[in-house]
Amino acid sequence: MKERIKRKRILYVPGMISLVLIPLFCFYHFYKTDAFKVQSCIAFFYVNDSINKEQLGRIKRNYKTFYFEKKKFQEFKELKKLRFFLRNLVKEYYTINGAKIHFGSKTDYDLFISVQNIMIEEKVMNWSLYKDDIYAFSSARPPKSTNLKPFDHIICGNGEANKDFWLSQAKEAERKRLLSLYKKNWMIFLAYLGIVFINIFALVKFNKNKYYHQKRYI
Repeated sequence: MKERIKRKRILYVPGMISLVLIPLFCFYHFYKTDAFKVQSCIAFFYVNDSINKEQLGRIKRNYKTFYFEKKKFQEFKELKKLRFFLRNLVKEYYTINGAKIHFGSKTDYDLFISVQNIMIEEKVMNWSLYKDDIYAFSSARPPKSTNLKPFDHIICGNGEANKDFWLSQAKEAERKRLLSLYKKNWMIFLAYLGIVFINIFALVKFNKNKYYHQKRYI
């Protein structure tokens, strides 16, 4: 009578633990170093003080002042009031009233950006920064003309070429960012790859049983 002896199952515990813990350690390291953080920016132009003051002096409005003296998470109610005021200002084409937004010394950068986002979202076309204040106002309602005739637009330049150029520039910037990430953390990637190979070798080596293909006769 023949009987095949089953191989005893052996688990290489240190290898299994390292295969789980090391990736977690790598992700924690990338998280702490902001390796996957997306960098963003906004287009912002700061005008010379003398020019800005002269321009604001020509615009006569009854400005309603919104004071921001705290951080963003403490100013949600005031931001909401500002949004509704600007929405009504733009919708009704008010040329008498305006908004003056004052930033105190304790306000943070996040609140400043939130105010600018409100300006863009509510389509406020006329607003300007002067020192610690932002002035926002609306223009008169454009007249409706019935004598307009359809005409063909003539566009000078090559817009598609510029679009492809800026797209290629963005891809090149992303490629350079990834290369810099790999260069900065190449030792971690190399160490992890080495440990993977060591664990594979150990799993194959230590899981072999000398009785695996041996037959025993009874």
